[in-house]
Amino acid sequence: MKVVIMAGGYATRLWPITKDNPKALLPVGDKVIIDYILEKTKELDLELYLSTNRFFASQFKEWAKDKDITLLVEETLHEEEKLGTIGALGEAVKKLGLDDYLIIAGDNLFSFSLRDFLSKYDGKTLIAVYDVGDFELAKRYGVVLLEDDRVVDFEEKPVKPKSTWISTGVYIFPKEIMSLIPEYLKEGNKDSPGYFVQWLLSKGVEIYAYRFDDYWYDIGSSDSYLEAMKTLLKESHIEEIQISPYSKIIPPVVIRKGAKILGRSIIGPYAYIGENCIIENSDISDSIIFKNTVIRNSTIWRSIIDEKCEIRNLELKKSLVGGHAKIQRGD
Repeated sequence: MKVVIMAGGYATRLWPITKDNPKALLPVGDKVIIDYILEKTKELDLELYLSTNRFFASQFKEWAKDKDITLLVEETLHEEEKLGTIGALGEAVKKLGLDDYLIIAGDNLFSFSLRDFLSKYDGKTLIAVYDVGDFELAKRYGVVLLEDDRVVDFEEKPVKPKSTWISTGVYIFPKEIMSLIPEYLKEGNKDSPGYFVQWLLSKGVEIYAYRFDDYWYDIGSSDSYLEAMKTLLKESHIEEIQISPYSKIIPPVVIRKGAKILGRSIIGPYAYIGENCIIENSDISDSIIFKNTVIRNSTIWRSIIDEKCEIRNLELKKSLVGGHAKIQRGD
């Protein structure tokens, strides 16, 4: 069996912060998203690959330098060119050979053990499913209808979901299923795992579900990104920083090296402050601030601010600010 982490998307729903940064390398607590996935794969002792695109390849190469993982790079540079998950899997099979494949979405944060998941595999297609507990929320995902642990219906982003169980982007496809990918793509089907699962069911393929609870996050929106940070950030990680004696830190927080916390600032709880940021006379909580950003005389809550921004004299709530922005209110 081979393990492939899929990180070839352009994450347009999180633009502008993912315009130049792959979603899988966004920070969550003291790690980046894909680090959490990599940790879970270590207990498997299987060949590990990461599929990405040419646009983000250099960033993943830098990340992978000291890791036992091989990159598979598709020759695309733009959203409209991308192969899609199933197309990229087809290319992976051409390079790596036909085998059973464990497929993991690279923007996926989940609580279950991959070893436990693998122990439930008996040669039939297996997908990890999670109960979101809300029919309205289920509309965003691939909805699964179950009879015991067998998948009897699957509908991608349905208008009227038949259940609140959804597919979470972790699959095991046996080699005979992987061999069907060229046929699936040749028929002009939509290039995503959910539609592939629907197609397999229509062909009479047996598919089984692995249920889990605790937590699951698809980092597809600023809300899910911030909620993932709140779940996974358990303790503070503070590097070499400058901090005023009049400032206060409320854990848990991550503050990267070179940051300056000046004046009467309050950082936390659940704040990520990137390298070389300057925070002065400001309150920041439930927020992620990327490197080299300056924030003065402001209150930031449940917001994501990209790198090299300047924010002055503002109160920002539930905001997403792109890189190099300069926003201020008159004194």
